[in-house]
Amino acid sequence: MSSNVTLAYPHEGVALVTVGDGGAPAHTVTCATVSHLADTLEKAMAEGARVIVLASSVEGHWLEHAYLEDIRQLVMGNAATGDPAGWFRSLQALNRGGAVTIAAINGDTSGGGCELGWACDLRVAEEQARFSQPEVIIGAGTGIGGTSRLMRLIGRTVTAEVVLTGLPLTARRLYELGGLNRLAPKGKAVEEALNLARHIATLPPQSVAGMKKMLAEAEDLNQSQGIENDQKISQTLFANADSMRRMGEIQSRFNAGETMDQIYWP
Repeated sequence: MSSNVTLAYPHEGVALVTVGDGGAPAHTVTCATVSHLADTLEKAMAEGARVIVLASSVEGHWLEHAYLEDIRQLVMGNAATGDPAGWFRSLQALNRGGAVTIAAINGDTSGGGCELGWACDLRVAEEQARFSQPEVIIGAGTGIGGTSRLMRLIGRTVTAEVVLTGLPLTARRLYELGGLNRLAPKGKAVEEALNLARHIATLPPQSVAGMKKMLAEAEDLNQSQGIENDQKISQTLFANADSMRRMGEIQSRFNAGETMDQIYWP
């Protein structure tokens, strides 16, 4: 099976990683595909990508659930289509890697595909997309974040509905619950995600990296620990030479009478 994962650089500092169907039925994600995805994400970061947009080339589908025959073979002690550790490497790269990650969701996504999306920092989805965790129907469980990450994004009540029924959520409902950052018209998810990525890539890299680190680490801390950790990271950012220069320049503009709209959001 071909894993069909491509890497492009449409803007400075921005990588576009696109996943094909990998030759698997119903666009499910094989271990071969997710291993190639992990390699590609790591390659993009090693080559200096500051923002990564994760997209799909399959019309009507983003990333669907794991290829079930891979799971069956692994349980029986046999080889899968590729290294199953690719799932965990991909999740680690998306959630804790050095680049900001944006899911550009052009269609239906389910199971492990959804879980890769929940691990991204930001999510842009087209209005027709549906999101499901069908593991309970399969007789399995959400092994890589479909419960724990989703619950942090949209709350326990709706997450319980998703994981206990296996029924899909529309993109509109997920957006209203806070699980999506942007809703896009059909065919526009990648364009909108790249616009967001291009903006982030223009910001001070040390600050973007520091804020991503705060967000990721806060997930594992209580509020008091999180605030303490935020302070520790912020202090390193304030002392950064580029940050010191930028603060001086911005304060000079305020002193000259410019407003926040003129300085921050022209």
